[in-house]
Amino acid sequence: MRVLGEWDQRLFTRVAAARLPGADPALRRLSHSADHGRLWLGAAAGLTVIGGRTARRAALRGVGSLALASLTVNTVVKWSTRRPRPLLDLVPPIRHLTRQPHTTSFPSGHSASAAAFTTGVALESVGYGALVAPVAAAVAFSRVYVGVHYPADVLAGAAIGVGAAALTCRWWPPRPALRERERPPSAPAPTLPGGEGLVVFVNSRAGMGTPAAPLPPAERLRGLLPRAELIERGPDDDFAVLLARAVDRAAQAGGALGVCGGDGSVNAAARAAAGRELALAVFPGGTLNHFAQDLGAADFEDTAAAVERGEAVGVDVGVARPGAGHEVPFLNTFSIGLYPELVRMREHLEERWGKWPAAAVALVRVLRTATPIELHVNGRHRRLWLLFAGNGRYEPEGFAPAFRPRLDDGLLDLRLIDGDHRLARTRVVVSALAGALGRSRVYSAEAVSWVELEELGGTHAPAYDGEVAPTPPGSRLRLEKERRALVVYRPAVPRSEVVQ
Repeated sequence: MRVLGEWDQRLFTRVAAARLPGADPALRRLSHSADHGRLWLGAAAGLTVIGGRTARRAALRGVGSLALASLTVNTVVKWSTRRPRPLLDLVPPIRHLTRQPHTTSFPSGHSASAAAFTTGVALESVGYGALVAPVAAAVAFSRVYVGVHYPADVLAGAAIGVGAAALTCRWWPPRPALRERERPPSAPAPTLPGGEGLVVFVNSRAGMGTPAAPLPPAERLRGLLPRAELIERGPDDDFAVLLARAVDRAAQAGGALGVCGGDGSVNAAARAAAGRELALAVFPGGTLNHFAQDLGAADFEDTAAAVERGEAVGVDVGVARPGAGHEVPFLNTFSIGLYPELVRMREHLEERWGKWPAAAVALVRVLRTATPIELHVNGRHRRLWLLFAGNGRYEPEGFAPAFRPRLDDGLLDLRLIDGDHRLARTRVVVSALAGALGRSRVYSAEAVSWVELEELGGTHAPAYDGEVAPTPPGSRLRLEKERRALVVYRPAVPRSEVVQ
C-alpha cells in the first residue's frame, strides 16, 4: 500500500505541474458542471428529447446507474475511508474551484457518476456510449487537474461506476443486438416507391404516453411516403369502420395496409391484414410498441425504407381457440389472472390520474385484494396468480420479459405464478428484486408449441395484447401458433439510430 500511495502522489504531482494550453478554464468549468450529476441529467434529457426509443432506453439506464453509483459512493465508501483531499500548493490558482469540496477524497464521486452514466448508456447503445465517453473521460481527468482528487480516487470511482451500471443488468437486462442467425427469413411483399399503393390507418388517439415528436404522425408519414393514402381517425370516429375502409382501399389498390398506432391498433390491423392476405407496414405510434420493437422496425424511417424496397418477413400469430365461438389472434401476449385485473383497474383510474400513476395505484390495489384463479392447464388442476403466454420466446427468463429475439420460432412462452404456496405474491416480488426468480418455487417458465386451458368458467376475463376481452364461451381454450401467418415490412439491414 505504501508503494501505491507513493505512486499516487507522484502522478498527482505530475498532473499538477502539467500545462495544457487553454485547458485550465475549460476543465474547471467542466468539473463544476458535473456537480450533483447535473451534466449527466442534462445529457439524459437531451437523449430523451432528440433521440429515438434506443436513446430513451439508454438515458434511463444511464440515470439509474448514476443513482446507484452515487448512493454507493456517498453513503458507504466515502465515510469508511476518510482520505484527506490533496494539498493545492502545487496546483496553479487559475485551476482552483470557486468552492472546494468538504467531503473525503476517496473515491471520486464525479468519476463514479461519469463512468456509471456512460457505461449504462453504452450497454444499450455502443454508438451513444461512444458519444458520451470522451466527455466522461474529461470529467474524470478534470478532478485531478483541478486538484480535488488523487488519480487513485478517480480510478476507484470509475470502477464503482462501471460496477453499478453492470449491476442494473441483474434486474433489467439490456436489449442485445439481433444475431444474424436469429433474423427471420424474408417474405414476398409489394415494392411501393414513395408509398404508392400503401393505405395507412392512423390512430391519432394512440400513444398518449409517448414523448412529443417534432411533427404529428400524419405529417411525418407524408414526408416519408408522399404517395401513400392516409386514413386518420379523429376523436369521434369509429375505429372499426375506418380500419375496414383502409383494408378495403388497400385490397382494391393491390398494395399493402399500414397502421400507425399502439399495440392494440397494430393487433387489429394485423388481424385484418392476415385475413385479406395483405402485407402490413407498422409505424410505431403507441406508448410501448412491443411488436414494432421486437420486429426490428422501431421507427417510422425503418418501416418507410422497407416499404420502398419491398423488404418484409413472415411472423407467427398466436391464436386462442375456444371450445365454442370465434378464435382470437394475438401478436404479443395472452394472460389470465393478475395482469388483466391490473389493466381493468388502470383503465378505470386512467382518466382521472393519467396512465402511469393509474398503473402504480392499480398495481398496489390488485396485489392487496386479488385472489388466485383456478383452472386446468394441460389437464392438470392449477391454482394460479398469473398465467402468461407470449407469442414467441421472450428474454430474459426472469419476471420482466422484455423482448423477443425472433417472431417466427413457433413457440409460446408460458410463465406461471403458483397460487398454492404461502405468501406467493411476496415471494415472487422478493425473488424478482433479488434477481433470483429463476430459482423460486412459485414461478415457472417453459417454451411450448401449444397449451390447453380448461374449466375457465370461474376465471376472470383474459387479456390479449394488453386489451381485456370478455371471458370466452364454454370452459375450454387452446392456445397455439399459426406459423408465419402475417407478412410485415421490416428493413433487411437495421439502420443505426445514432446515424439517423
